[in-house]
Amino acid sequence: MTRHLSFLLALWKANLISAMEYRVSFLTQVVGMMLNNAFYFVFWIIFFDRFEQVRGWNLLDMFFLFGVVATGFGAGTYLFGNAIRLSSLIAEGQLDYYLSLPRPVLLHALASRSNASSAGDFTYGLLSFAAAAFYSDTFSGLMLLRFLLASLAAVAVLISFLVLVQSLTFWIGNAPMLTQNAFNAIITFSLYPITLFDGTAKLLLFTLVPAAFIGALPAEFVRQFDLGQLAQICGGSVIFLSLAVFVFYRGLRRYESGSAIQVRT
Repeated sequence: MTRHLSFLLALWKANLISAMEYRVSFLTQVVGMMLNNAFYFVFWIIFFDRFEQVRGWNLLDMFFLFGVVATGFGAGTYLFGNAIRLSSLIAEGQLDYYLSLPRPVLLHALASRSNASSAGDFTYGLLSFAAAAFYSDTFSGLMLLRFLLASLAAVAVLISFLVLVQSLTFWIGNAPMLTQNAFNAIITFSLYPITLFDGTAKLLLFTLVPAAFIGALPAEFVRQFDLGQLAQICGGSVIFLSLAVFVFYRGLRRYESGSAIQVRT
């Protein structure tokens, strides 16, 4: 475990150094993504200005929701940038490089690339949480710990879901539309209060498209401690992470080399 952590830290350091070679471009992407998130949140400000509360959710809850989702999404897709393009790596035979090295293939493939704009999501998420904590007048060290745990769970479920969907490439070939639609679905639905959905729709958001584990459930947990929600968050993270690893390595047996072994420095 210590070796894997040291390896990850080395990869992340190298990715950061690479991004800093083009500081202006990096900062532009960060600021641009923060503005994009802010514009999207304006919709909810206008909405709750007209409807003060919807099924128990108010504007303050949305600050918590955006805080968890943006932080989890930003951290996940920055630290594991190839989670967004894993299907392309599989379909184009680019896993050869990772298979040629004595490192965990999935971990190495995911963490070998960073997504610069995701740093903007991460920063926006922290600011959203800070605003929520300030206006709620209930901030404490325990709330901060709950936020960190919720964000880590969001990272685990998001990356696991992306790996699961894109691992289907081993069986069905490259399907960029499937990957894009799955990516858009989990992000979109994670930014809505779970109370807006009932019955089958809510079940789907905990299973097929586990957006509830990324947004609403962690946000409610951050706002107020609940042992049942903690169990659901931890259980969901472990289940989806285990399933993603199992499906990827199961599919890896079917992988066809693209003769793309090369030395990278």
